[in-house]
Amino acid sequence: MAHRHRGRTPMQGGCSCGHVRYRVEGTPLIVHACHCTWCQRETGTVHALNALFEADHVVHTAAQPELVQTPSASGRGQIIARCPHCKVAVWSNYGQAGPAVRFLRVGTLDEPARCPPDIHIYTSTKLPWLVLPDGAKAVPEFYEVAEIWPAASRERVRAMRRRLKEQAAVPDTADPGS
Repeated sequence: MAHRHRGRTPMQGGCSCGHVRYRVEGTPLIVHACHCTWCQRETGTVHALNALFEADHVVHTAAQPELVQTPSASGRGQIIARCPHCKVAVWSNYGQAGPAVRFLRVGTLDEPARCPPDIHIYTSTKLPWLVLPDGAKAVPEFYEVAEIWPAASRERVRAMRRRLKEQAAVPDTADPGS
């Protein structure tokens, strides 16, 4: 699959009131349009549209969001980063991906058209009156990452995991237990 994300980098975005702002470097690992019933309920619309980025690629340039722990369909929960003023969700961390990957809400980007969905997931619970575009990649549930993600994105995740492993192996001199 070719990356379809257009335009110059970095991208910028934020909440509705402007209190929380961020800059994101590079292109998304992948962009999901998730049609699961949990995402429908949490967003109040037909699907969530999330661009996945390494957490260190998302840099807050104004206030920090408040982190809200919520339940999820997996049972592992998710952390939703919301503006403390207008309560708009700007990104999430899901239990299965952990804190290293941010699921950035595409609608909070200043230029959301730069991140069209690469794939529609959980279409088995898609609302029946929603018609997907001709040629849209869609799966009834989830998918095998190796079959869908671009090779460059898979390599970025491997590199991120190596960095995290190296960071975990470095003793913290301020922590006497390390």
